[in-house]
Amino acid sequence: MAGANKDQTLKRTPLDALHRELGARMVPFAGYEMPVQYTEGIIAEHLHTRSEASFFDVSHMGQAILRGGDVAAALETLTPGDIQDLPVGKSRYVVLTNEDGGIIDDLIVTNHANHLHLVVNAACKDSDYELLASKLEGRCTLEDRKDRALFALQGPKAAAVMGRMAPACRHLLFMTTEPLKVAGAPCLVSRTGYTGEDGYEISAPAEDAEHLAGLFLEEPEVKMAGLGARDSLRMEAGLCLYGSDIDETTTPVEAGLTWTISKRRRAEGGFPGAGVILRQINEGAKRKRVGIRPKGKIPARAHTQVTDAGGNIIGEVTSGGYGPTVGGPIAMGYVGKDHAEPGAKINLIVRGKALPGRIEKLPFVVRRYVTR
Repeated sequence: MAGANKDQTLKRTPLDALHRELGARMVPFAGYEMPVQYTEGIIAEHLHTRSEASFFDVSHMGQAILRGGDVAAALETLTPGDIQDLPVGKSRYVVLTNEDGGIIDDLIVTNHANHLHLVVNAACKDSDYELLASKLEGRCTLEDRKDRALFALQGPKAAAVMGRMAPACRHLLFMTTEPLKVAGAPCLVSRTGYTGEDGYEISAPAEDAEHLAGLFLEEPEVKMAGLGARDSLRMEAGLCLYGSDIDETTTPVEAGLTWTISKRRRAEGGFPGAGVILRQINEGAKRKRVGIRPKGKIPARAHTQVTDAGGNIIGEVTSGGYGPTVGGPIAMGYVGKDHAEPGAKINLIVRGKALPGRIEKLPFVVRRYVTR
């Protein structure tokens, strides 16, 4: 997890007092003090999310509104994502790219007819906003919604809980968003999340944050969960963490995110790094993001070297740890395309020793999104 400079003044989310009241262990993360776990621990929080419903504070994420006469076409000059064909009320996962085809950030874009709502990574939000403001100057205006909190309710019981809090949310499907009243507070509710489970993300006025969190926690299925469980959940679901699994040196094709680039965008191009990305789509990339299962109980952490049977370095782990649902260590990383086939045997260099493992198809668990 990305930390913060010791001399930097850490920001706090609107739920900071609640986290401390609940016994959270707070850590520096992307310029904020954030809860990494609560008293029951990461594994318990992880398993509760898979079986019931967990409440995550993700208010450190950036929320912004982008307005303009042709805002969708303007944003498409910075991303290979398809924004012009995004229906009203729908959300889409896209990436911003640089001229080398590298990923500047990944974000969620929602079409609200007269504007786009953006949710960006906490560590990247200032640079993202600067990029958007400078590159789209004269075409769009950007409004940073610092007045909003953001929560994630994730798990198989999330829909039942949200149905009590906001009955109108029952018809929402995965990647669908709607303005709704949640316990009387004006919120933006999306059936999205980053755990692989069904669930919702709720953008709420910051002044309503504590009250809403308290109401959710009164529901019998709901417990708080921190960054630790969020990380292990997204790893099991095969989802990328910016700064670890994707960054400005990785392309969408290498990262297995080619699905974010529609047929129209592939035909038209017109986005940063189009030459590199389209060539990789047509010819294949030299490396590929893969799942990795270390044999035994020892995890392979980020930056662990991956070798073939002959001891040749073929790649590197980018995320790794224990998968509570899987019941053993899991990892993701990049290997050369000739070594990326699921089932391929590899070695992981952990503390100077070569430990056996294999390439595994992602995700490690079934994603349980509600799409119909």
